[in-house]
Amino acid sequence: MRFILETLLNAGVLLGIAYLWPKVHIKNYVFAIVVALILGILNATIGFLIRVPLNFLTLGMLTFIVRMLVTALLLKLIDKFTNDLTIDGYLPAIVIAVAMAAASSIL
Repeated sequence: MRFILETLLNAGVLLGIAYLWPKVHIKNYVFAIVVALILGILNATIGFLIRVPLNFLTLGMLTFIVRMLVTALLLKLIDKFTNDLTIDGYLPAIVIAVAMAAASSIL
């Protein structure tokens, strides 16, 4: 249940930032949900494999920053493989990752 709520919340954050920021383009709300779902699955698998060594190197002190950077990297990866999501640059991806992390912490 939490995964579904977090996916819908991330889709809403993605749509909100795409509406407010001209460097982020998304086709429609259905694709925002698909991107949030893919991001959740990738974050649970590939993101975990990337985060574990980085958290080990930083002794867990920079967990939030590592999680944010991995999420931004995965957003750019999704951007490269799809035509319906366009993120111009890494700064918008980092802003989206920060907004998603803040929204998830509220939930």
